[in-house]
Amino acid sequence: MRGGLVRGFISVGLWTFLSRLTGFVRDILMARWLGTGPQAEAFLVALSLPNMFRRFFAEGAFNTAFVPMFSKKLESGEEPRAFAADAFAGLGFVVAVFSAVAMILMPGLVWLMAAGFAGDTRFDLAVEYSRITFPYILLISLASMISGVLNANGRFGVAAAAPVLLNLLFIAGMLLGQWFGWDLGLTLAWATPITGIAQLALVWWDAARTGWRFVPARPRLTPDMKRLLSIAVPAMFAGGVVQVNLLVGRQVGSFFEGAIGWLSYSDRLYQLPLGVVGAAVAVVLLPELSRRLRAGDEAGGQSALSRATEFGMFLTLPAAFAIAVIAVPMVATLFERGAFGPNDTQMTARALIVYALGLPAFVLQKILQPLYFAREDTRTPFRYAVISMVVNAAVAVGLMPVAGFLAAALGTTVAAWVMVGQLWWGTRGMGRAARLDERLRSRLPRIVLSSALMAAMLWALRGWLAQDGEGDIPGLAILVFGGAAAYFALSFLTGAISPAELRANVRRQR
Repeated sequence: MRGGLVRGFISVGLWTFLSRLTGFVRDILMARWLGTGPQAEAFLVALSLPNMFRRFFAEGAFNTAFVPMFSKKLESGEEPRAFAADAFAGLGFVVAVFSAVAMILMPGLVWLMAAGFAGDTRFDLAVEYSRITFPYILLISLASMISGVLNANGRFGVAAAAPVLLNLLFIAGMLLGQWFGWDLGLTLAWATPITGIAQLALVWWDAARTGWRFVPARPRLTPDMKRLLSIAVPAMFAGGVVQVNLLVGRQVGSFFEGAIGWLSYSDRLYQLPLGVVGAAVAVVLLPELSRRLRAGDEAGGQSALSRATEFGMFLTLPAAFAIAVIAVPMVATLFERGAFGPNDTQMTARALIVYALGLPAFVLQKILQPLYFAREDTRTPFRYAVISMVVNAAVAVGLMPVAGFLAAALGTTVAAWVMVGQLWWGTRGMGRAARLDERLRSRLPRIVLSSALMAAMLWALRGWLAQDGEGDIPGLAILVFGGAAAYFALSFLTGAISPAELRANVRRQR
């Protein structure tokens, strides 16, 4: 793997890992003080609303269209600054208008998110909190667009560090709320737009100091913006389909008291490896593939895709195996205290195991989708996403009478694998750049074998540790670090990776 690509993966991955860790601290405090009660569930829905539309507008539709176009203009020198400025103005205008309308229609949006809340205190709380949190979408959408500019210029660190700032501000808000006796639900709601301001300021500062200064301006419908819209609109529908999948899960969960909390806390745990690996690969791979394909470098494109897949599976497969084995001690150690009880632990762990089964699929989606986006093809992933949406709804709603709230997690996991199968099938005509190389085909079975053997060792170790009870920090540390050490040792023995390659990648990062 090229040194720059590796450095990008590692830089984004390390910052994302730190973001997930600070996110855990945030969630631990929230679980302790709010548990899975009405305030917690209302806030989780209120926070999910701007985040849902943020992925719909910025990180989904807009950036998948903007980043390849901007990367090509940057490479060719075709007025990238004017294009970026127009994109900033256009995105800001559209999201500002949408936010104003959404604030007025908030009761309807909350009902669409969690119809099971209707008729109890959670509904009114969710509407109140959502009207406070929703302006976050404008701030974070603009921050995501500026992050795309930074990433295309090979600057990944500050953009990847912004979510760490978000979590630190949430933690500070909760600590202050406890200290002064504030309503914690309202405290978290008001902290949300404040974190958006901070994240936007951080990436704006990094862009400005490198010569990319963005200011509010009147939007212009230039030929480039028309082209951007023609690519972004299908991606917007595709992003909408993905969000409908999440919406179905929340609707199912809203009919079971406490389930929104169980699903949210389990989501946070499996999002750690997904965020570290999947986000790092997706952020770095899209501009890299766009440049390679523009230059006609099929061999370079194949190498970038294969090394991204190898990097992703080397870290994701063992994480999936490990999470499935140690879900209960993980949840108990991290969350079971204060308002979060033993039953919450069991329910959250069950959802976590189901999500873990889909973890490799979630990462593979992020690896395969740039093959389409780099070619400015957003229509094909949209068609695939529609099929996955139907599968998700059928599984989640169909299994709800049998599996209860777990049907939401099952629908998400099954739909993720269906999406991967479609994305893979659709690459058949893309040429060499979409083919996995010989090295990857040789190493994937070894990665799977190393992960399975590590999981067997963890199962035995967990049984031995459980004799003294589960839920203590030393016990979880033994499982996590023991599993990691065993996996790397097994990977060296099976040939999944060599010590020389590991040392070379670390030296390149330094």
